[in-house]
Amino acid sequence: MKSLENHGGVEGLAKKVTVSLTDGVVPADVSLRQKIYGYNRFAEKPARSFWMFVWEALHDLTLIILMVCAAVSIGVGIATEGWPAGMYDGIGIVLCIFLVVLVTAVSDYKQSLQFKDLDKEKKNIIVQVTRDGCRQKISIYDLMVGDIVHLSIGDQVPADGVLISGYSLSIDESSLSGESEPVNVTQRKPFLLSGTKVRDGYAKMLVTAVGMRTEWGRLMVTLSEGGEDETPLQVKLNGVATVIGQIGLAFAVLTFLVLTIRFLLVKAQHGEITNWSVSDALTLLNFFAIAVTIIVVAVPEGLPLAVTLSLAFAMKKLMSDKALVRHLSACETMGSATSICTDKTGTLTTNHMVVHKIWTCGRTIKIEGNKSEDVLQSSIAGGVLNMLLQSIFQNTGAEVVKGKGGKNNVIGSPTETAILEFGLLLGGDFKIHRKESEILKVEPFNSDKKKMSILVSLPNGGEHRAFCKGASEIILKSCSKIINADGKAEPLSEEQKRCITDVINGFACEALRTLCLAFKDVKVTSNEDSNRITEDNYTLIAVIGIKDPVRPGVREAVKTCLAAGITVRMVTGDNINTAKAIARECGILTDGGLAIEGPTFREMNPQQMEETIPKLQVMARSSPMDKHKLVTHLRKEFSEVVAVTGDGTNDAPALHEADIGLAMGIAGTEVAKENADVIIMDDNFTTIQNVARWGRAVYINIQKFVQFQLTVNIVALMLNFISACISGSAPLTAVQLLWVNMIMDTLGALALATEPPHDGLMKRPPIGRDTAFITRIMWRNIIGQSIYQLIVLVVLQFQGKRLLKLSGSDATAVLNTVIFNTFVFCQVFNEINSRDMEKINVLRGIFDSWLFIMVMVSTVAFQCIIVEFLGAFASTVPLSWELWLASILVGAASLIVAAILKCMPVDKCKEAATAKHHDGYEPLPSGPDMA
Repeated sequence: MKSLENHGGVEGLAKKVTVSLTDGVVPADVSLRQKIYGYNRFAEKPARSFWMFVWEALHDLTLIILMVCAAVSIGVGIATEGWPAGMYDGIGIVLCIFLVVLVTAVSDYKQSLQFKDLDKEKKNIIVQVTRDGCRQKISIYDLMVGDIVHLSIGDQVPADGVLISGYSLSIDESSLSGESEPVNVTQRKPFLLSGTKVRDGYAKMLVTAVGMRTEWGRLMVTLSEGGEDETPLQVKLNGVATVIGQIGLAFAVLTFLVLTIRFLLVKAQHGEITNWSVSDALTLLNFFAIAVTIIVVAVPEGLPLAVTLSLAFAMKKLMSDKALVRHLSACETMGSATSICTDKTGTLTTNHMVVHKIWTCGRTIKIEGNKSEDVLQSSIAGGVLNMLLQSIFQNTGAEVVKGKGGKNNVIGSPTETAILEFGLLLGGDFKIHRKESEILKVEPFNSDKKKMSILVSLPNGGEHRAFCKGASEIILKSCSKIINADGKAEPLSEEQKRCITDVINGFACEALRTLCLAFKDVKVTSNEDSNRITEDNYTLIAVIGIKDPVRPGVREAVKTCLAAGITVRMVTGDNINTAKAIARECGILTDGGLAIEGPTFREMNPQQMEETIPKLQVMARSSPMDKHKLVTHLRKEFSEVVAVTGDGTNDAPALHEADIGLAMGIAGTEVAKENADVIIMDDNFTTIQNVARWGRAVYINIQKFVQFQLTVNIVALMLNFISACISGSAPLTAVQLLWVNMIMDTLGALALATEPPHDGLMKRPPIGRDTAFITRIMWRNIIGQSIYQLIVLVVLQFQGKRLLKLSGSDATAVLNTVIFNTFVFCQVFNEINSRDMEKINVLRGIFDSWLFIMVMVSTVAFQCIIVEFLGAFASTVPLSWELWLASILVGAASLIVAAILKCMPVDKCKEAATAKHHDGYEPLPSGPDMA
């Protein structure tokens, strides 16, 4: 503080950084200031290079074992078969490992870049500053030393600075100091620190340090950013992967033992059990390589990759659809949402507010936009007009500022803006009214009090005057007088109160937001409480009705949510009649639905709540704690998956408690955004419905991939095991199995996990919290396809030469190539089958997913190259066109098998229980025709 005084206080500091405290930074100085004082950016850890991801992918234990096998295979092969024939097997394995590592590294590297971009977007806060005499919004990254920043409740302090002026400013410094108690910032203690949050009040501050020179920047140096936690689905799938891996390990050991024992028995039969050559060692090594490769195929490392790919793809798409996903898990959780508790203002409505009606001195005046100032002034009595203008311009958190073209701009919340614009329409002047009296104390609006109060000193010096405005019922309760046509206060009778309540209800039934304006003259006393704003004995000035139209498309979005089994509840601070009128217009409030007020809900006992909540569709005049209570009950007592919207600082507990917290990007405070999982950038309910749609797509896409992968796993394991037991050799070599693993894991994940959502997703009930991930429908498809593929491949293995009329010295090589080719084409067509688990038409919308087509084409193209040109490495021989056609037709037959399987009814047991949803809707039937 002494140091600040030595510099001449805030004014002296402003001179030192050559800036005007009224006009702010001049545009011409911007680049020079940034050069001298630095940019408002924090030093980030250098991004991990692509080679780091390659290095990490090479650390996979099974791949390391295979590399060792490949090295030994090359050494032994060259010793027995000579150069270069002896190294083909080993080099084939090395090439496959290289391909797997490369694709994994590229995929992970791209994800890391995408998450970095999202992280940057998350931290990009919009700040209000005064520059060149004009108030404007800029990105936090463009902030510089000398900027005049405007702060209000819920804002994050964007840089270090000192207070210029403000009221009731209370700062939460817990992010820096760890202390939960808010700190009051005054002229005696004027320092504001970057990264802290405004708990209450509003202020102007002068920026004194940015970026790494702030306290937060210095702290950031010592911290390392934590990565994304695993999502619930990833955790669940890691468990599935472990079980499959263990089964694979058992099969691999069994296959190795069977092959080795058979080999030893054959040697014993020929009396060669004591004669061992290098080629025998190579045979055993080959058995070991096959066993290790079976483990590689069995371990579904593609599962976590599929989840990450699917979520990252959804996040990217949602970003372009105006939804910023802050936590990966929110994407998948939103697919299971059964209940959405939404705000009204700005989410269901446009947030473009205008004063539509005003009631004062016993008469209602409709405000037409084309009415001239004189007509409006003549309709309101002179004494009342002056008091009304004082109340509008004194008691406000908004400001009238000159825009770049010299035009008046109102900056503030939509409600404040509407009231100030009405004041200007009445011929008022913001600056003149503000200069009339000095502001002594401000109690800004918050969701708990539902009102804003201000205390000013009157020009005569003998009195103070308090103004308050807010929720009509609350202000009306605190009024004991009413202003008459002469501008004098007279007692307010019970009869008048009833009439005013009828006016308020009348406005509300027209879907208008209602506010009351009131004042009270206060005698100046010498005690310490002279600046305390009293709560009662106010004089009512007017009732204002503000129009806020419903957003286009909201009714359809609500209808889609209800059809998808998602209950939509409106939770608002507005008057109950306004809430009911808007809820009916949006399709939220139905005939059997219940609308109650927050105070009523608060006083209910647990049994009453249990009876009320299922029918509850609208909660009006609710406080943030009512919202929190509703969310807690829905989650704990009704086991719902709840999504909640919030914009204010006080919404943070409800956002945190909900399964998915949705903060508003435009109206939302930084505190709300920080506690949310998803930020709705355009504050639109339709965007929320879109997040739910994508959430369902993520879940279904991963189910499709799991169905596809498990089929390949079962067939690959069983085929090699059966063949080893019966014939003593494995038809699929290590290199071939690695290629299948590649199709199955990485390429399969790319193809199936990135399918865009279709409309059918919002015509089925939500996925329950405890529903098994692998459903009976999936098991039906997996087992059916596995049986078909195994029968075909086993028949080819043991009767192939006869059926395909193969003879000659290369008959076995040709047959093994046909088995490999048929196996791959079975997977290609099964991947197409997996696009829809229930519907027979799996080709619908196939061209909408360019990635799917690309994966299919590249898989087939590379298969042709492997068979025709890479025989030395992959142990294949070129095939005739008839054998190619046979392989493709056998693979394509799996489409017919899938169609037959989908006609088989599956008892869905708990999944399809027709228990009524708590909103009275029955879950929609789902099946081949209804999906």
